[in-house]
Amino acid sequence: MPLIKTEDIIKIYKMGKVDVWALRGVSIEVEEQEFVAVMGPSGSGKSTLMHILGCLDKPTKGRYFLDGIEISTLSEDELAEIRKNKVGFVFQTFNLLPRLRAWENVALPLIYKGFSEKEQRKKAYEMLNVVGLLDRKNHRPTELSGGEAQRVAIARALVNNPRIILADEPTGNLDSKTGKEIMKIFKELNKQKRTIIVVTHDPEIAKNAERIVKIRDGEIVSS
Repeated sequence: MPLIKTEDIIKIYKMGKVDVWALRGVSIEVEEQEFVAVMGPSGSGKSTLMHILGCLDKPTKGRYFLDGIEISTLSEDELAEIRKNKVGFVFQTFNLLPRLRAWENVALPLIYKGFSEKEQRKKAYEMLNVVGLLDRKNHRPTELSGGEAQRVAIARALVNNPRIILADEPTGNLDSKTGKEIMKIFKELNKQKRTIIVVTHDPEIAKNAERIVKIRDGEIVSS
């Protein structure tokens, strides 16, 4: 069975009395260790799909299986456990806490798992080393470039050793040279047997993936 499988996922948001259809029957499969780009214009439903795949949101209708488990039936606590253990997130806006140093931002997910401060620091340093940023471990986000901040965000996504990395427009706030460097890191992580799904509107970024899934108006138009 594929690592990720959706069957006719529909997502409808209520805006007052109006129903807004974000996804219209999306069926997708992603194998373990695949590198997939989900590509589409703004408003196509790709971020909504990402949120469902990452267990941040539930579909209105349809079924979603992650690692053989039907996610659509789980409680909020069970979903939180999956997010904590199986999925790492990278966002366009980095989502780093400004008052914390780089290593402390990376260590944040470990606090919720009850790691001691010594263990948090050790693991955070290891992950910063993976993304080539150990020398910036004590810098705060305001002291980092956009590319460095995104590397810290990637290190944070990796610190729980997840099987899946979900990246939503990870190069959206970066210049093209820095964007290429970030994509190189994702390719390397994929070689280390992680499943990577990158959401992007940029064909140059999508080219880095093994497979491109195109989405438009809430429907898969090609894969």
